[in-house]
Amino acid sequence: MAVQERDDEGVPADAGLTTGEVARRLGVAPTTVRTWDRRYGLGPDAHTGGRHRRWTAGDMARLERMCALTATGIPPAEAARMVRGDAPPEAVPARPAAVTPRASVRARSRAGSGLRLGDVRQECKGIARAALRLDAAALDELLEAAIDEHGLVTAWTEVIMPTLQAVGRKWESSGEKYVEVEHFLSWHVSGALRRSTPSAVADPAGATTVLACVPGENHTLPLEALAAALAERGLPVRMFGGALPVESLVTAVRRTGPAAVGLWAQSRTTASRPLAQHVAAMEWGVRGARRKPVVLTIGPGWAGRTSAGLPRPAGLAEAVTLLESVVSHKP
Repeated sequence: MAVQERDDEGVPADAGLTTGEVARRLGVAPTTVRTWDRRYGLGPDAHTGGRHRRWTAGDMARLERMCALTATGIPPAEAARMVRGDAPPEAVPARPAAVTPRASVRARSRAGSGLRLGDVRQECKGIARAALRLDAAALDELLEAAIDEHGLVTAWTEVIMPTLQAVGRKWESSGEKYVEVEHFLSWHVSGALRRSTPSAVADPAGATTVLACVPGENHTLPLEALAAALAERGLPVRMFGGALPVESLVTAVRRTGPAAVGLWAQSRTTASRPLAQHVAAMEWGVRGARRKPVVLTIGPGWAGRTSAGLPRPAGLAEAVTLLESVVSHKP
């Protein structure tokens, strides 16, 4: 006779999702799921015994609908009445298709208000929904969970960036309607990146990396991700953020004597090949042992504007690998 597989809580593995798993898929805090259960009667139909609750596909369908309704601004109590069928039929929007729990980390998804995510990791769906609801607590929890589970580079590349891009596309296609969502999500991503990294790493002479946006460029988030990824690996970094003036950039490089300098440009109008070449030609140190930094031109703005000797990594993982190599081979 076959023995039924059970999880760490002693519950059959096919009994459904835990409350924590449900919360991650929906993009809400676990306390929100429990509140909807206790206050509005939207708990699981069946109990597995004891205090552990398991949620089936039907339970998830109700909670998916609850999320969709509250994302449009309907108060939770009213939304719950609609989900339970207590509201007049004509007031109830079409019921979404049930979401079947499965092990795959990828799912083609839409997260409230028509935000199309495409073929992405499941976590993107929850993060997008939390951002659309402007739910700060849930958004912080989901972002930190993604970074903890996947590591910073994978979380940025496969979870955070696709969600940011989806919000950006929604903003561009609907006028100024979703500006607050983009700003809200970006702010919380920035906070999650900083919280995920250790304190500043001591930098031996010539081992640090200077990161700055070129003059006129204020899109700092990808550079923040790079700074966090380097710190995660114990590599010293000096981050100067957005739109650093030329004189200040030159001064910062001379004062720190870095092994590498990363210059971020989001737009081709801000990318400056002469500036990158000037920084790459800077020298310091005693005569006979003078050094120059390796200058990385990072971001879409550099497409078609770089030259020999100025590496242009294609993404975060490549930039981290290149900088690790540069620092490890410093004189």
